[in-house]
Amino acid sequence: MKAIIQRVAKASVTVSDELISSIQNGFCVLVGISREDTEKDIDYIVRKLLSIRLFECQDSDKKWTKNIVEKDFEILCVSQFTLQSTLKGTKPDFHQAMGAEQSKDFYDKFLQKLRKDFKEDKIKDGKFGAMMQVHIQNDGPVTIILDSKKEQ
Repeated sequence: MKAIIQRVAKASVTVSDELISSIQNGFCVLVGISREDTEKDIDYIVRKLLSIRLFECQDSDKKWTKNIVEKDFEILCVSQFTLQSTLKGTKPDFHQAMGAEQSKDFYDKFLQKLRKDFKEDKIKDGKFGAMMQVHIQNDGPVTIILDSKKEQ
């Protein structure tokens, strides 16, 4: 399982010009699910998302001291199977990505765990399987790549 974390001042997802979700300060997280992912991968990614220290302490100039839970910020998750691609020449190959129906259930489990471990109203998501427009206003920019297979 891969997750690209982008620290944002704001982010939103639209589909066919309809606003699906939006957040203010927090993370926009692109989530890629592989065929081999299990609940262990969900646990790892959720734990890292909620504990990674990418924010400043307001009382000092110390950077990288607060996590998203301590700041009580929001997370906008966007399912993105293309994170599991490999290149065959100049063409992407998506065979490592979990199939659509199975990955929808897996992604829903990921969102449920994130909501359970943080706060339900702080977790937003796009529209699974849709062609989405993801609008982000990076804060930093700060971008971190998580890969559950490389970190366990």
